[in-house]
Amino acid sequence: MAMQRRDFGDILVRGKVISAVQLADARKIQETTGADLGEIMLERSMCKPEHILKAKGHLWKMKVIDLEKTDIDPSAVNVVPDHVAQRHNVMPIRRVNDQLYVATADGDNLLAMDDIKMACQLKVEPVLATPEAIEAKLSEFYAGAADNGASNGANDDTESESIASLINEYTPEGGLETDGGDADMAEEVQGPIIRMAKTIVQQAILGDASDIHLEPSAGNTRIRYRVDGVLREVMQVPRHIHPPLISRFKIMAEMNIAERRVPQDGRIGIVFQEKDYDLRVSCLPTLFGEKIVMRILDKTSVMLGLNKLGFFPDTLSLLEELIHQPNGLLLSTGPTGSGKTTTQYSVLNRINSVEKNIMTVEDPVEYQLPGVSQVAVHNKAGLSFSTALRSFMRQDPDIIMVGEIRDLETAELAIQASLTGHLVLSTIHTNDAPSTVSRLVDIGVEPFLVSATLIGALAQRLARRVCEKCKVEYETEAGVLASLGYRPEDPEEIIKLVKGTGCERCNDTGYKGRIGIYEMMTINEEIAEMMVRRTSLTELRNAAIANGMKTLQDDGLRKVLAGITTPDEVQRVVFTAGH
Repeated sequence: MAMQRRDFGDILVRGKVISAVQLADARKIQETTGADLGEIMLERSMCKPEHILKAKGHLWKMKVIDLEKTDIDPSAVNVVPDHVAQRHNVMPIRRVNDQLYVATADGDNLLAMDDIKMACQLKVEPVLATPEAIEAKLSEFYAGAADNGASNGANDDTESESIASLINEYTPEGGLETDGGDADMAEEVQGPIIRMAKTIVQQAILGDASDIHLEPSAGNTRIRYRVDGVLREVMQVPRHIHPPLISRFKIMAEMNIAERRVPQDGRIGIVFQEKDYDLRVSCLPTLFGEKIVMRILDKTSVMLGLNKLGFFPDTLSLLEELIHQPNGLLLSTGPTGSGKTTTQYSVLNRINSVEKNIMTVEDPVEYQLPGVSQVAVHNKAGLSFSTALRSFMRQDPDIIMVGEIRDLETAELAIQASLTGHLVLSTIHTNDAPSTVSRLVDIGVEPFLVSATLIGALAQRLARRVCEKCKVEYETEAGVLASLGYRPEDPEEIIKLVKGTGCERCNDTGYKGRIGIYEMMTINEEIAEMMVRRTSLTELRNAAIANGMKTLQDDGLRKVLAGITTPDEVQRVVFTAGH
């Protein structure tokens, strides 16, 4: 150890950070007081903390990081018990498959690394950070914050903890492992389970997840978060944790915990870091127990504005023209999770004014918009899309949004509203914009009514953005973009694209955040006539392209060439069989 201290000092001297005289003085003080050599140098202003950190990194052959600028991966925090992290003053920062990266101030502390390996059963890779930065992160992620919470409809002042430590604390005897039971029994669930449910939600929000999946199997329960449209496993919990954990979430979502044989839906309102979130909860009986999926809705996410959703100027200009029409039917289309609702709300937010009476009917109301009258479908009470739309006509609306067109009755009422002088916005499930026409006809709408009312169809997908922090430019042959429709004049042309190399911010995926890919079809006289004649989908698509429609493939290619996303990502989200 004494040799390492001399090497550590020699590194600073060789780097001309301190003089040999200063090193000798510091070592004399150390011999007398027993204090840490680095602390002695700092107290006497011989050097700065970053100098010492770099020297130690060189000594121990370890990567040095600035922990204050490092994004912490919640899945890493979840697997290291708080007592282990606090005891050794180490901070888990990132987990990649079976590899865990841990920040430490002492690269010679082999005992700490062994303890972490034992606790989480992962390979451990230490990196070096200042002790002050580690202590700050430990306080933030393991001690929690008094104003953060994850409870049903209120702030929860309990502390945020690691899931691993709560598993160790929980004893099955105190949990809910009964075949029957009622709400009173549910309230007796142990404290660790309550705190575990809160931590699962908090860490999902911190990790920018859109969904939480709790999936039981024969031996354990897998917890996965969907981040930027892709599911990733954060941890597995023992089998005995599953029943009480599911019961806790069902209580929070105001479900019947005694009923385990049929699907149930509910919602949880939470406040976390002074922001309001809604969790839409779906509980489904499976072979090994109930599976829960929770969709996380950030109530502020729809206030981004149309100009921040990823529209190129030409597409945005077409959309702006359509949403300012006095009447007509404008449909957003795409699969579940493609951002249709966010686009619809952003449109409403754009055209909302005191001069307009805007009304919506939704199932459920996902976000609250000031100045907009929003109605939630309640089928058990007899309030459906169709009954709400009938009532809307007596409310003098200017603009109507229907959450989704699912059947003929709703479609006909939406079309009738647009024929009587209203702008109607809605969503429908199709693969592309031209297919919107055939979908409406398939559910029973007369082609001449579609032709008379449909003013535009906007198909969309969500693609992951290349991480700005680790983005790098590279050269490749233009042929790699052939599948996206790129046709270079020179077959051997070399183009520049971007990709993410992977970093702490993006959890080594190379992607961070998402952007829309769009296909806007506007209706002209030719296309309207083709609708009435029941022209084939292929002919309709070709006519739309001739009319200036940029396909999903075209828009994806433009975003690849603009350095926003990658060819693989566009392939993943845009292409379907037969297209």
